[in-house]
Amino acid sequence: MADYVVRGTAANEQVRAFAVTSRQMTEYARAAHNTSPVVTAALGRTMAAASMMGTMMKNETDVMTLQLMGSGPMKSVTVTADAFGNVKGFAGDPQVILPAKNKKLDVGGAIGVGLLRVIRDMGLKEPYVGTVELQTGEVAEDLTYYFATSEQTPSSVGLGVLMTPDNTVDVAGGFIIQLMPDTDEEVIHTLEENIRALKPVTEMLKEGLTPEDILKVVLSGLDPVFTRRQPVAFVCDCSQDRVQRSLSALGEEDLQSIIDDDKPVEVRCRFCNKDYQFSLDEIKEILKGRKNKGK
Repeated sequence: MADYVVRGTAANEQVRAFAVTSRQMTEYARAAHNTSPVVTAALGRTMAAASMMGTMMKNETDVMTLQLMGSGPMKSVTVTADAFGNVKGFAGDPQVILPAKNKKLDVGGAIGVGLLRVIRDMGLKEPYVGTVELQTGEVAEDLTYYFATSEQTPSSVGLGVLMTPDNTVDVAGGFIIQLMPDTDEEVIHTLEENIRALKPVTEMLKEGLTPEDILKVVLSGLDPVFTRRQPVAFVCDCSQDRVQRSLSALGEEDLQSIIDDDKPVEVRCRFCNKDYQFSLDEIKEILKGRKNKGK
């Protein structure tokens, strides 16, 4: 099944809902960063969430960054998403190995105690930044807490990544359910009952349920209506020109220091792990451009 997000409403638009299947995106990240299983799970859950949150943005130029920063050995997870379903991300330490906890990958232990930060760049002078303390480090519970406290939107978030015996990604995805203001108590009660009886996300995906199927289960009895379906993928916008512009932003002393080392420069993109090579002659040209620009 190709990766995609579906968006919908229920109970006469008293509820809005999102669901995603993201196995291919998660497997791409695993291969690009050579992540361990627990890191794959953490990164995959965060990317699934970011892909759904990206569809919440109002403008096509908006960009959203989701960060989990903790005291655990993985240190952090950073994921960026745009309004077109393009997602990219990386972990602070991609090779962390931890023993299972309750027969499951210990994502919370890998992240540890810390903060969840949501950064929305909407083209204004300063981006909007919402920060909350991590509740469990398991991502879904932390986002549920974030939506309730930082955005005052009661929500239920479910996320999951299941690995195969050879440590590739079997299934990945999730859902986000949100209540609009003044939702009827009967609707809330029905949702609570549905969510209480819900199987884990990975179990539903493993059974072959699509994002639409998952929302039909979560929103049973609430007349769900699907309003949008959008492909999602791991897409990094790095390039040779973009990296060169970053080097051009360095100070003249820094560029001269690189030249004095008398070695070609290799710059690696943190998001996709791609390497970019720059010869000494290219660095000299960049420095020359900096000097001419300063005149």
